[in-house]
Amino acid sequence: MHRTLSSTSALAVGAMADLALQSRNGPIALSVLCQHQRISKSYMDQLFGKLRRCRLVRATRGPGGGYELGRDATLISMADIVLAVDKPGGPSPRGRKAPGRGEGGGLVLTHDLWNELNARLLEWLEVITLQALLDERLAHERLRAEVSPRARTAPPELAAPNSVFAVGRIRLVTARA
Repeated sequence: MHRTLSSTSALAVGAMADLALQSRNGPIALSVLCQHQRISKSYMDQLFGKLRRCRLVRATRGPGGGYELGRDATLISMADIVLAVDKPGGPSPRGRKAPGRGEGGGLVLTHDLWNELNARLLEWLEVITLQALLDERLAHERLRAEVSPRARTAPPELAAPNSVFAVGRIRLVTARA
């Protein structure tokens, strides 16, 4: 069994989303993606090597070269990205041995639970496309841009006192007068 959502998976999804957003006008240099994602070039090279082998990205060499999506963003699921960088069949998690089992026949008690969780998670990730993720992000940014100018306006000036102490000062001044 392997961990479906590792930090590697999260970084790969972020890098792919960034690539999809940035590469609309042509290939994007890996160094640009490294800066945006704050990932070292050597680690990004490893990720993109795996993504390239699974044909999720393609590389263009030479001046003006870089990376582009290997296919349309509507055809790339989150599960495709996760499975490209975190292949199943990695080491099993450590767990307690089942009662009565010897050294060689240890059984991880939660093995079936984690396998089922991973299977359901991958089913869910299979439905979410890279394009859907981008559309959601762009809609969120548009909403924030619409709300943002209103949030920047200064609050109206109030003639009323803004604290108990201010009320006391007003009463003191009017009582003296």
